Amino acid sequence: MAYQPLPFRAVAANVLLAVENGQSLSQCLPVALSQLPPEQRPQLQAICYGSCRWFHRLDGELNQRLKKPLRKPDRVVHHLMLVALFQLRFSEQATYAILNETVEACRELDKPHLTGLVNGVLRAAEREGAPEPEDDSSRFSHPMWMIEKLKHNWPDDWQAILGANNTQAPMTLRVNALRFSRDEYLNLLAEAGIGALATRFAPYGIQLERPVPVDRLPWFDDGAASVQDEAAQLCTTLLDLQPGQRVLDACAAPGGKTCAILEACAGLTEVVAIDESAERLPRVQENLDRLDLIATLTEADAANTGQWWDGQAFDRILLDVPCSATGVIRRHPDIKLLRRESDIVPLAGIQLGLLQAMWSVLKPGGRLVYATCSVFPQENHRIIQRFLKQQEQAQLIQIEAAWGRNMDTGRQLLPDPDSHDGFFYAVLEKPEP
Repeated sequence: MAYQPLPFRAVAANVLLAVENGQSLSQCLPVALSQLPPEQRPQLQAICYGSCRWFHRLDGELNQRLKKPLRKPDRVVHHLMLVALFQLRFSEQATYAILNETVEACRELDKPHLTGLVNGVLRAAEREGAPEPEDDSSRFSHPMWMIEKLKHNWPDDWQAILGANNTQAPMTLRVNALRFSRDEYLNLLAEAGIGALATRFAPYGIQLERPVPVDRLPWFDDGAASVQDEAAQLCTTLLDLQPGQRVLDACAAPGGKTCAILEACAGLTEVVAIDESAERLPRVQENLDRLDLIATLTEADAANTGQWWDGQAFDRILLDVPCSATGVIRRHPDIKLLRRESDIVPLAGIQLGLLQAMWSVLKPGGRLVYATCSVFPQENHRIIQRFLKQQEQAQLIQIEAAWGRNMDTGRQLLPDPDSHDGFFYAVLEKPEP
């Protein structure tokens, strides 16, 4: 008998269950997509991202409708109903199809004893509409700890941050300045029928009116452009790159900033890109190859300089540290399920340790740019404050820019639903002896 793949709603339920159990969408979704025929894959991806984006709202509604939680072995059916609720609330698919196919998916998941419950819950949800959220977690569709932390850190902006996190991020490109000017590439996009405009702050950035597959982008396979958020592109404007410099990109994977550095200054002596993930480094090389760029790739823990440093100091260092990623939730909505409040203090320790290690390999007269995609001050300007107390000779360079907010020891970008992600930057220089 031929193998029958699961219906895509059942596959989506298994993906949500995997995320709840600690896997990221980037880990479990590719495997799930491979289980479906090509024509169903875009729908599966949209459902998985959307269900994570609105998980806390949908979960709040479902918990109101269930008299008691499902047993742990039946937890996948809870997620199956979340998928159906997402489609009822946020898609234009016919209601009868959602209900009937979800009940069938319940059978395919080998849970026939729960088909009556699934049918009853979803028919009531369709008939009664969405209930009033019972708490802020349901109302804003974020974990409660994150909402409280944002209220404390950003009392005037927390609702705007939460709202931005629940939008779908625009598709933004970085034009390869070695190949085209931004205006030239805008013209190529116009000729291809792709609506686009120049970004406000990143000098090589272009934001598309709507996302398109990369194979529709002119000369993409030949290295004309890369997909990269505007906030992430700003690193090259802060490094003050000059020909002849040796540059380090610490924590480099997947390599977008490494490539941006090489594109921004053609005469660099060497760019060294370090990442401790052996699985992610090949992605860096793929990006370099597509753009016809050369960097020295090293698999290592950047903080352990004895493991990889050759004793030759760097003129410039970009330190984009591991962080809570709370500035890029709209691109990675599974962060709402994966991140815990207890993660923040250990991350801050890693960030400060990396900063101290990178300082030791920075040349006197050199510049270090510290970056995160977080909106929490604990990972951002407070790390720089702590570092400056330890390294009194370090010079803080004030960032004079039209973007972000001055945080005394750096600039903070909050996520903007119409343009960039949330990001923090600080610039430090090591004085000459």
